[in-house]
Amino acid sequence: MQLLDLQTEVLEANLEIVRHGLVLYTFGNASGIDRESGLVAIKPSGVPYEKMTPADMVICDLDGKIIESRLKPSSDLSTHLELYRSFPAIGGVVHTHSEFATGWAQAGCSIPAFGTTHADYFYGPVPVTEELTVDEIASDYVLNTGKAIVRRFRDVDPSAVPAVLVAGHAPFCWGKDPADAAHNAVILEAVARMAFYTTLLRPNFSGVSQALLERHYFRKHGVDATYGQK
Repeated sequence: MQLLDLQTEVLEANLEIVRHGLVLYTFGNASGIDRESGLVAIKPSGVPYEKMTPADMVICDLDGKIIESRLKPSSDLSTHLELYRSFPAIGGVVHTHSEFATGWAQAGCSIPAFGTTHADYFYGPVPVTEELTVDEIASDYVLNTGKAIVRRFRDVDPSAVPAVLVAGHAPFCWGKDPADAAHNAVILEAVARMAFYTTLLRPNFSGVSQALLERHYFRKHGVDATYGQK
C-alpha cells in the first residue's frame, strides 16, 4: 500500500467518527496499519478535524519511531501500537469519548448482550478492563492502557468482540481496516445507548439467549454467513 493511500483511509476514518457525533472538538483518534511494511498512520495530536489533510496523518513504525510527519502523533499512539502488536488480524483502531459507551466505561461496567443488534456485531458482552494501578498510571500510562486491554482479551477473541471499554476512561474499537474500525465505533455507541435504556426499563434483565445471540452473530460472520450479497 502507498503511504498516501493509508493516510487517506485514516483521515476518512477520523472524519467518519465526527460525522456520527462520536467526537467533541479534537477528542478521539483513528489509525491504520499497512501490515506489509509495518507502518502505522494516525491522527495528529490536537489538530481540528476540519483542518486535517491526508498528509497530516503521522506515519510511524510499530516501535513508535516517526517515519514521516511535520506534526506530533496522537497522545494515544502507544495504545494503538500495543493493539497492533498484540492483535495481528486488525488493520485499524479507533478511540472515542462517545457519550454512552464512555458512560459504561466510567462506571466500570461491561455492556451486556441484551439483544440482536448487539449480537450482529459483538459475540458476547463488550468487556471492560480492570482499573490501572497507581504505578501503571504514573509510569507509561498510554502504553499500560494498551496492555490492560490486551490482558482483558486473554480469553476473548478480539475479532469476535472488536471493542473494549477502558475502565474510568473510554472505548477503543478495531477492525480489518480503518473504515471497519470506525464502523464498529459507531455501532458500539448505538449498542451502548440501547443497553442503557434497557437497564432502565428492565434492571434485572440477564440478556439475550445464547441461541439468539449465535443466530444473529453467525448470520453475519464466519464461513456460513448469509447476510448481504455474495
